[in-house]
Amino acid sequence: MEATPPVEALDASFDLVTRQDATEAAVEALRGDVDDVKTRLDRVSRAASRPLIEASGASLGSGPSLEVKSFVQGYLRSGRETELKSLSGAVMADGGYAVPREIDALISARLRNISPIRAIAQVVQTGSAGYRKLVTTGGSASGWVSETALRPETATPAFAEIAPPSGELYANPAASQAMLDDAAFDIQTWLADEIAMEFARAEGAAFVGGSGINQPRGFLNAATSTAGDATRTFGTLQHLVSGNATGFDTSPELKLIDLVHSLKAGHRQGASWVMNSKTLAAVRKLKAADGSFLWQPGLMEGQPNRLLGYPVVEAEDMPDVGAGVFPIAFGNFRAGYLIAERSATSILRDPFTNKPFVHFYATKRIGGQVLDSDAIKLLRISA
Repeated sequence: MEATPPVEALDASFDLVTRQDATEAAVEALRGDVDDVKTRLDRVSRAASRPLIEASGASLGSGPSLEVKSFVQGYLRSGRETELKSLSGAVMADGGYAVPREIDALISARLRNISPIRAIAQVVQTGSAGYRKLVTTGGSASGWVSETALRPETATPAFAEIAPPSGELYANPAASQAMLDDAAFDIQTWLADEIAMEFARAEGAAFVGGSGINQPRGFLNAATSTAGDATRTFGTLQHLVSGNATGFDTSPELKLIDLVHSLKAGHRQGASWVMNSKTLAAVRKLKAADGSFLWQPGLMEGQPNRLLGYPVVEAEDMPDVGAGVFPIAFGNFRAGYLIAERSATSILRDPFTNKPFVHFYATKRIGGQVLDSDAIKLLRISA
């Protein structure tokens, strides 16, 4: 006859089973927590891949705000004139409609990604058509004296006023009313893309070679001189001469090195090259005296290619290599070129001019000018 286990053994077996059940429950709970964390991470990664939208009351990935929904559904799709009017600076009775901040931020983000000069220049947002900035052209003098000697008066700082010429940049994309009535048509993204592409094309050309008449003055349209920083007039850019009427001379690396070191050491921190793709193709073939290429490809994904250790920005509005032109610029454009833009983009909906298409007339006032003429250097091909 089999002996009955003692009470202590039964209690121990019961405790063991209970602990096993508790462990399995804890493991299942941990698995649930891990799955929950994975789900949240997936949502965050998907939200992070979307364009960043800056607006009060709209968090990342939370969707358009009520302001944007009202603007898109009420005005852009249906033409209901219930939005806030954006009065023009010339005639107070003339009005368009202010683009909500989410769409305007989306346009600005597209512009930064597409327009090469905007990405490296200094950009300020203004609330009016005009913008002025004071720049000091000479600091206070200083000197050494003994403990009891007189302190002579130091020199007075000099200032120059910068007032970037500006103009109104416009785009006029069109969509059919049937497209607007289609709920699946993402009019917000479409409109931002259309406006940004046209604005980027026009402003890119103006920042490089704009005349300054009803548009920004490009840095290639500034006065230039071969004089150094100490003797050159403020607002005049320094240029170096290539020494060859058809391109670079027999020692091209020496001219490029001279161009780099004509820039003050403080400005070389953050400096970059600017040229178009055709000039860049010629530069990539240049070799130093020892046969090594001057061009250095980016070693990591996302890192810019470099020339003599500085990143290269491709701006297709820069001229090709030719006699008497400036195909290459080098400088710290954050300090050297100023872009002043009115912060809000205005849109006027026009369903009448070209029926059955609805035009969206978008405008934005943008100005630009060389800010610090010591911060940008140019290479001029000999005539």
